Amino acid sequence: MEQTTVTHQPGLSVNQTSASAFHEDEVGGSTTGSEDIWGSYDVPAATDPVLTQPGLGVTTTTITTITQTGGGWSTGLFDVCGDTTTCILGALVPCCLDLSLAHQYGECLCMPLLPGSTFAIRVGIRERYKIRGSVCEDWTTVHCCYPLAVCQMIREMKQRMKTQTYHVSTALECS
Repeated sequence: MEQTTVTHQPGLSVNQTSASAFHEDEVGGSTTGSEDIWGSYDVPAATDPVLTQPGLGVTTTTITTITQTGGGWSTGLFDVCGDTTTCILGALVPCCLDLSLAHQYGECLCMPLLPGSTFAIRVGIRERYKIRGSVCEDWTTVHCCYPLAVCQMIREMKQRMKTQTYHVSTALECS
């Protein structure tokens, strides 16, 4: 389970120019009467500008992603008939299917052009979803059965993405 917490509080930025303009407007505006009039009152220093304005509070948003992990691959290496489109693409143009896999995995579309990238994505999928196996099995599968391995990884990504659950909660803390 992954949790991401995002906190947002609107602020006010004041630079030195606006602070000095504030000081001149408030302090040096009038000189009628006694020159020592400002010395008898406690006036807050205008050189310490307010950096944040008091607002409603801090909004905290928590997004929890629940993903099925553990076990083996959801489909076998030779279960190609379960997804007809993936089967046809894997048989005819597995390199295009590899581009789709990289995109689903969250990588750049140039990734499949690098040597060993399909192997790296397979290891990454296995580690991300905590699928039983080893690096040696992954290497053997990718290098001996490349089209079947890509089809299996596409089916796995589709299956895991269907079972993801998102829980979003927002809380407002008053300040």
